[in-house]
Amino acid sequence: MFCFQCEETLDSTGCVKSGVCGKTGEVSNLQDLLIYDLKGIAFWMSKAKAAGKIIDNEDYLFLLQGLFTTVTNVNFDPERMVLLINKSLVLRDKYRGERSDSVQISVPDCATWEPLSRTIEAYNSKAASAGIKNPSDDLVSLSELLMYGLKGMAAYAYHAYVLNYTDASLNDFIVKALSYLSEQQKWNADELLGLVFECGENGVKVMELLDKANTTHYGEPVPTKVLNGTKKGKSILISGHDLFELEELLKQTQGKNVNVYTHGEMLPSHAYPYFKQFSNFIGNYGGAWWEQQAEFSAFSGPIVMTTNCIQKPLDKYKNRIFTTDMVAMPGVRHIDNHDFSEVIKAAVGTEDTPEDIKGEIDTGFARNTLVSSAETILNLVKAGKIKNFVVMAGCDSSDKERSYYSDLAKGLPEDSVILTAGCAKYRYNRLGLSDIEGLPRVIDAGQCNDSYSLVVAALKLKEALKLNDINELPIFYEIAWYEQKAVLVLLALLYLGVKNIRLGYKLPAFLTPNVVNILVEKFNIMGVSSVEESLSYIGANAAV
Repeated sequence: MFCFQCEETLDSTGCVKSGVCGKTGEVSNLQDLLIYDLKGIAFWMSKAKAAGKIIDNEDYLFLLQGLFTTVTNVNFDPERMVLLINKSLVLRDKYRGERSDSVQISVPDCATWEPLSRTIEAYNSKAASAGIKNPSDDLVSLSELLMYGLKGMAAYAYHAYVLNYTDASLNDFIVKALSYLSEQQKWNADELLGLVFECGENGVKVMELLDKANTTHYGEPVPTKVLNGTKKGKSILISGHDLFELEELLKQTQGKNVNVYTHGEMLPSHAYPYFKQFSNFIGNYGGAWWEQQAEFSAFSGPIVMTTNCIQKPLDKYKNRIFTTDMVAMPGVRHIDNHDFSEVIKAAVGTEDTPEDIKGEIDTGFARNTLVSSAETILNLVKAGKIKNFVVMAGCDSSDKERSYYSDLAKGLPEDSVILTAGCAKYRYNRLGLSDIEGLPRVIDAGQCNDSYSLVVAALKLKEALKLNDINELPIFYEIAWYEQKAVLVLLALLYLGVKNIRLGYKLPAFLTPNVVNILVEKFNIMGVSSVEESLSYIGANAAV
């Protein structure tokens, strides 16, 4: 195997035997083969589209699912990977067969290869030639930057899809980009870089789409104080990002005397008006995804993983954890068709969770709330009571050096406001950083996709202050990346013209020095040096 798509990749170079995430070499290679096949599907889809053929929506959906299942910490199950590869070959050949012209074209191997048999052995054999070659090559680096942006886009588009929201232009871009990537011999730096920035443009679009899907279906989030901890009683813990799975779980637990708690990136769900109707929706338990092995061991009830973020379960809770949708782990029970009856049965038959309340956590400062609070924020800025904003958004991980983010939050002066989204929030949302005249100093906009809300608020503030450029604002960007959705958020910020982003804690291993130099020259992307250096930089550039 060779994988360097996440921040924890071995020695900041690449995992070659097994993933630091827990992914086996076999699963990694099967994921490479699935991506290879998706490129082949897109190659033929693009030809079919050019010939005026209609692409079935369910086939677009498979592209989203295929990309999403290869995001870090989603699918660790080789058997499920085989099922996806089987389907990918059927779909590829469907569009391959729809070509009716007789023009001779050059066809890449990903669009034509045939296995000796549709078995895991045959796929493992082919996978050896389907993965990343020459990772130090600049064109490979740009292609992987594009691919990881596409994976993040697919995850967000899928969450919107399950709420019946789609955007044909997003589907078109995914096909266009995958089709381009299918023909490596035609790659060039300018075209790849153009697609990378086009991916950023579509990143903004997909976050707008998911925002619309969530707020239309669940209402506009409102500032909410969420109980941090548990009450005594039967309980279920739900983690991940998928609000639709949460909705189904809450509906099915009504009248069952079972309390439901969120974990990780599910915390922001408490701010949506729709979910406030459920009296058994109690609060939030635990922190970021990487703490789950200790936290799930201590939680007495069953646990549901709805999207990426799953770690290899410990024996202490392996018989109590369930996966849904694209998430899969060998030996872990999987829920199909949103049927949580087995989970509820397990909750009823498990000992009570003890009462352990540890205060409250603020969330719900999404786009609508931030825009409606613009006048209050502006007045505090004009009065000198807020000197700067620090966007500390993105992912968290177990890396000990990630203490940089909590240390930075503690070191910021009391006239600084932290704007956050994503699981990075758990580094500082329980530090008790007080408020500024009622405005919390940690403003949580929601999940990682809600980074869009922070940009909308920044644009409104720029307009109110009559500034010409978003980069003239006293806003500093400390973006913590871990996996591919955070890559898309970064590309979206770059598309919106945001500069001077400090990206960390480590720069991605898939960026070669030359590609890093491009990002530095165009956007002044910075790496992490030290808390002291960052505080000094913020202090020196804080004035409007």
